[in-house]
Amino acid sequence: MSETLRELRERAGLSQSQLALRSGVAQPNIAAYESGRRNPSAAMVGRLRSAMRPSPHEALEQHRDELKALAADYGLSNVRVFGSAGRGTDTTQSDLDILVTRSPHVGLLTIAEFAFAAEELLGVPVDVVTDGGLPADHPILRAAVAA
Repeated sequence: MSETLRELRERAGLSQSQLALRSGVAQPNIAAYESGRRNPSAAMVGRLRSAMRPSPHEALEQHRDELKALAADYGLSNVRVFGSAGRGTDTTQSDLDILVTRSPHVGLLTIAEFAFAAEELLGVPVDVVTDGGLPADHPILRAAVAA
């Protein structure tokens, strides 16, 4: 497990100190887990893995163009972000809230398929809202920013 934790952390582009800050686990403990001096519990492994996940805004920054292309493949356009990622207050525990405009032929199943594909692309949970049924003064429309 020690090799795996180190590999996961390095793949996430995090130092031990950054992982410690994100997870709330002391850096010396992380070093001990990675060196094999200590064995983490299953709960601790889950906690560290969760902390290694990118925040939604980081994932969006890395895959912005791919997300827009993916949306277009599903008949969606005008991709915007709202919620904590749109405000810049997201954490590794946050999801990415996406607002889109759908083509007339796009139904609920297609939107769900897009949400699943977006989660696979970004590595974070994704919620998708369409703007068609929202009144012009809806808070989501006011808060949404271009992706």
